[in-house]
Amino acid sequence: MEILQQHRVHGGTLSYCRHDSAATGGPMKFSIFIPPGAGPHPLLVWLSGLTCTEENFTTKAGAYGAAAAAGLAVLAPDTSPRGEGVADDPAYDLGQGAGFYVDATQGPWAPHFRMETYVTRDLLEAVEAAFALDPTRRGIGGHSMGGHGALTLALRHPDLFRSVSAFAPIVSPTQCPWGEKAFGAYLGEDRATWAQHDAALLIAGGAAQGRYDDILIDQGTADSFLDGQLKPQLFAQACADAGQKLTLRLQEGYDHSYFFMASFIADHIDWHARRLKTA
Repeated sequence: MEILQQHRVHGGTLSYCRHDSAATGGPMKFSIFIPPGAGPHPLLVWLSGLTCTEENFTTKAGAYGAAAAAGLAVLAPDTSPRGEGVADDPAYDLGQGAGFYVDATQGPWAPHFRMETYVTRDLLEAVEAAFALDPTRRGIGGHSMGGHGALTLALRHPDLFRSVSAFAPIVSPTQCPWGEKAFGAYLGEDRATWAQHDAALLIAGGAAQGRYDDILIDQGTADSFLDGQLKPQLFAQACADAGQKLTLRLQEGYDHSYFFMASFIADHIDWHARRLKTA
């Protein structure tokens, strides 16, 4: 673990770090906010969207005041492996910056693009060895592609996370252009494999039934990706059919940007804190 920068913020400490990952076969970066006071602290893992690094959420979301007040640590990893020798694509929605939080099985992506294993194993092991965190009190959230990651990793690994929320998530990547492109590249042409990483289909199949008392999603009504890529109604219908409680808040006039997230991030911090503060 290498600490690249540290900053005092809202009485806590924000660290930018780098470590080696067996899953991705190289160095990975993340930021982590540790609130004031003695640990071990509950942890919120926050997954970012297309083109983002470990820095976008960290500098733009305005999460740390609320996190400090709640006593909640916040971890924000990079969205993909990076560097020379790591496969890439000229498009913004594939390759570096667009890991989609799956373990790729297809070339040229398979050697490094193993983001599900990275987040759920290597990253958690690294931060929990280095910082005063409570591994029994973890939540996960995310935005856009990261919202897809938060929902699917929570549903696929309910033993790891006790709470889940998202801003403008890609809820059904098997039914939108972003997901079809990424899954075809990373996972191949077998749509049965794709379905294992589709939050709406996972809910419909009974994933994590009874594990989460509620799921929080905020979606802006002025989001330019709402109808073509995000389709929250698919997830809402799946939850209704499966008996999974969902709090879906349609926020009038808000778009897909970090201005939207900054407006409601304190609600998400509180959402997770209330579910993680008790062991």
